Amino acid sequence: MIVSRVTGTGDDKVVARRPDELIVEEPMSIQLDGTLVSSTMRTPGHDYELAVGFCLTEGLLAGAPVIGVRYCADGSAVDSEFNVVTVETGGRAPEPTPRLGNVSSSCGWCGSEQLDDLCTRLTPLPDGGAIDLDVIGAISDTVLAGQGLFSSTGSVHAAAAFDSSGKVLITREDVGRHNAVDKVIGALALGQLDLPALPATGTGLFVSGRASIEMVQKAWAAGFSTLVAVSAPTALAVDAARRANLVLAGFMRDGGFNVYAPERLP
Repeated sequence: MIVSRVTGTGDDKVVARRPDELIVEEPMSIQLDGTLVSSTMRTPGHDYELAVGFCLTEGLLAGAPVIGVRYCADGSAVDSEFNVVTVETGGRAPEPTPRLGNVSSSCGWCGSEQLDDLCTRLTPLPDGGAIDLDVIGAISDTVLAGQGLFSSTGSVHAAAAFDSSGKVLITREDVGRHNAVDKVIGALALGQLDLPALPATGTGLFVSGRASIEMVQKAWAAGFSTLVAVSAPTALAVDAARRANLVLAGFMRDGGFNVYAPERLP
């Protein structure tokens, strides 16, 4: 589209017409074995990964294998404008509770009581697989180099999986931070692109923005050893990371960063 670009002030002000790119944002409904479990606003693309990643990180699969993913449960995918995705387990997953309303960051979290429930569902991550601090400090710039949508629009979040050497294994971008993370995890769960299988032991997860409790939940559910966020985490996220045995780093500024979990570095 064409926009008016304003630069300078006062007598030095310049107004010029120029082309600009905007990111696309559309609704998507996720169904598990035919039951609606989520509605979210997302950037179209990698929709199967998003649906599978969401079902896995929300604990809806309960270990059940995914036997199929497709657009729309009834009728033509064209009729639904490719905005309905069904994840199929053949009834092996527990019957889901229908979820109404859009999913947003930290959607549904109410505090320490739900964290206790999460700790009941997920076991602490195994020791080992620590990623070198120099790798953590450099990963933000490495991921940024592969953020094509951000470079052209400046309005999307990114998530990426990286190995202990700092090699980026996969990057996904989306208007929603949680969507970008689910797309990365969904790709690993589906075994795409010769990616390592889940659990992602010894692998790091990078997220743009802050580290909310939801980001920790998703990293923990996928088995990542390290979670790196550009901004700071919430207090509940730090609590969860320490209970998960997940290394949590954030507030990356000028090559430095804070390590919030574990409580002390060795």
